[in-house]
Amino acid sequence: MAAERSILFCFAHPDDESFTVAGTAARYLSEGVRCLLACATRGEAGKMGDPPVCTREELPRVREQELREACRIIGLPEPVLLGYRDRELADAPGDEIRRKLVTLIRQHRPQIVITFDPEGANRHPDHIAISRFTTDAVAAAADPRFYPEAGPPHRVQRLLWTIPVSVWLDLRAGRDPYSCPGVDYVIDIRPWQARKADALRAHRSQHLSIDRFFFHLSPEERERALSIEAFRHGYGTPPPPGATDLFAGL
Repeated sequence: MAAERSILFCFAHPDDESFTVAGTAARYLSEGVRCLLACATRGEAGKMGDPPVCTREELPRVREQELREACRIIGLPEPVLLGYRDRELADAPGDEIRRKLVTLIRQHRPQIVITFDPEGANRHPDHIAISRFTTDAVAAAADPRFYPEAGPPHRVQRLLWTIPVSVWLDLRAGRDPYSCPGVDYVIDIRPWQARKADALRAHRSQHLSIDRFFFHLSPEERERALSIEAFRHGYGTPPPPGATDLFAGL
């Protein structure tokens, strides 16, 4: 019998998931795929909105609430919060965060893990750090020498990366996705674009950047921005050319 399909998303901040995978998660959840989100920080170094929706002291609590609401809208279960500080993720103890992620991988047993590309999409240090930590954990989860108490080893079949902001801007402007370097999978999220938009709007404290990337656009650009999500193949079983399904070829 075929293994139950499962995806684990690993990101750094509340709102990363809505920017990058909200439509993809909604699609696969609708197909019965088990999906889980791990978020490394509560985003306490982020913006507070204009006008502010909270004080700086309140921001971690507010952003956690926004994340939970976005997950509810997308259909994801409660997110796993790893408990690190925003803008300090690169300094997290390597063995500690590896153990947390390996335990999560062995418990959830995903076929696919998705995180930021090695440049962190926009070179944010926390994005780069979660990409590095996730890649390390994917390898360690398959190795029985690491943390035997965390459960039996599990080999992830595909590690996928989100695309850089520069490529995403090209797609938003109408460039053919498969002509862009590093685009290996294009997911049509038009049936779930309203859900993605609502998930983005749930992050009220971060509306300045969200509006700039999604909502303060021409109608044509907004439609394109909310119609596809694209990914780069990191390693594992390679995709067929022009893949439109993350599980193609598995």
